[in-house]
Amino acid sequence: MAASRIVIENCAIATVDANDTEYASGHVVVADNLIESVGAGRAPAGLENVVRRVDGTGHLVTPGLVNTHHHFYQWITRGLATDHNLFDWLVALYPTWARIDESMARAAARGSLAMMARGGVTTATDHHYVYPRGAGDLSGAIIGAAAETGVRFTLARGSMDRGESDGGLPPDFAVESLEDALAATEATVDRYHDASFGSMTQIAVAPCSPFSVSTELMRQGAELARRKGVRLHTHGSETVEEEQFCKELFGMGPTDYFESTGWLGSDVWMAHCVHMNDSDIAAFGRTGTGVAHCPSSNARLAAGIARVPDMLKAGVPVGLGVDGTASNESGELHTELRNALLINRLGAHRESALNARQALRLGTYGGAQVLGRADQIGSIEAGKLADLVLWKMDTLAHASIADPVIALVLGAAAPVTLSLVNGRTVVEDNHLTTVDEDAVARSTREEARRLARIAAEG
Repeated sequence: MAASRIVIENCAIATVDANDTEYASGHVVVADNLIESVGAGRAPAGLENVVRRVDGTGHLVTPGLVNTHHHFYQWITRGLATDHNLFDWLVALYPTWARIDESMARAAARGSLAMMARGGVTTATDHHYVYPRGAGDLSGAIIGAAAETGVRFTLARGSMDRGESDGGLPPDFAVESLEDALAATEATVDRYHDASFGSMTQIAVAPCSPFSVSTELMRQGAELARRKGVRLHTHGSETVEEEQFCKELFGMGPTDYFESTGWLGSDVWMAHCVHMNDSDIAAFGRTGTGVAHCPSSNARLAAGIARVPDMLKAGVPVGLGVDGTASNESGELHTELRNALLINRLGAHRESALNARQALRLGTYGGAQVLGRADQIGSIEAGKLADLVLWKMDTLAHASIADPVIALVLGAAAPVTLSLVNGRTVVEDNHLTTVDEDAVARSTREEARRLARIAAEG
């Protein structure tokens, strides 16, 4: 059967390929779910089976944004504990989170995914680690929401086995035993992970963090991931308090602890990595360990400024993450493009820390690297998957900015005229085509109220 083609032309293009190739006016041709060609000027003449032509005048085409760290369930606890640092914030919210169930997880995932997709995210990651007893099939609910929304998805199947009685932060009934966590994680991999080219669903092994997980869960989780051929994800070096915790409990800092448990390598990525010294960064660069940089959440929880320019110089793969919407209430990734640039300029490198094109690379190709999918997504190149965003740049918001990439990164959030995932339309004229946004909003409000009511009742 002949390929169905979509032709987008007359638009600016930022390919984010190895040479940062850009076209002031160019075209992209999509054949089924793949990028067939990209280049300057109009699309080639004589293309067959063109089912749609898009005039991209006044627009910029980029690769779809890749979100490398999130906690979807937090969508229904937004706007709480807004003046807390990380540990106090966790203590304040864990009693509520410990009461989520399958219906809540599904609604929260739908809300999180809808907000991201509408804002240009084509690949999303959810690090879900709260599995209260009797809560139902939370992983299935989240994966189902991603399939419904139409985004490419990685579920980082999290776990916690260190509850309050063992010196951890979450209530005991919200954590799993070592055996149950490993068994449930393996079952999730076996049921849902698709390693094929173009896969829409992948699974990573993702114990939550050093202060909520036993050393044995970290060690055996790494062994499980490598036996199954999937990636590994966790939180790392987010706060000064975490570093102190690791030194008191394990006699070493977080990076040395991760290395001792098998958690450094090119199949690993960690969220945050704010408090890393030169030796830590060198270890990540030497082993190819990736980082999900979450600038808005880091600022919201007063965690600090990650040394992203130094990581990039050391060869560390770095992508962007929204993080949980209880610590980044906007819930979309454009904010992270902008804040990655702005916040890093407050650090030691000042105005030379990052530029707009580096920020766009973090949010696209960098994220693809971190997820192990840089051969498939993250740049606009022939043969890669057709995950593309057409941003409208000719409105009042960007009218006087000549450079469209600078306008996209530093300007106001640009409307999304068209977003394709795997060649399928997910957003059209700034609205989702796959789900009813109003219905998603209603269900998330209802589930948020239900969760608040249950948590208040204790």
